[in-house]
Amino acid sequence: MSKRKKLYEKAEDELDSLKEEVAEELHLDDDIERRCYENMTTREVGKIGGNMVKKMIKYAEKQMDEKDGKID
Repeated sequence: MSKRKKLYEKAEDELDSLKEEVAEELHLDDDIERRCYENMTTREVGKIGGNMVKKMIKYAEKQMDEKDGKID
């Protein structure tokens, strides 16, 4: 099996950090340690992914506001 080359290694590392942060906020970090992602329910993993998307959208909106000079 060939190993896929990482194009954006820093981005992948940042997403992994965000995933860990969100899992901790949702109190799922212990479950991940105990069962690993492969053994978690679709609902649990989806909850983490959904909250990651929410955080990324908030970050992007903040960046756009700062670019436009609209800092809240």
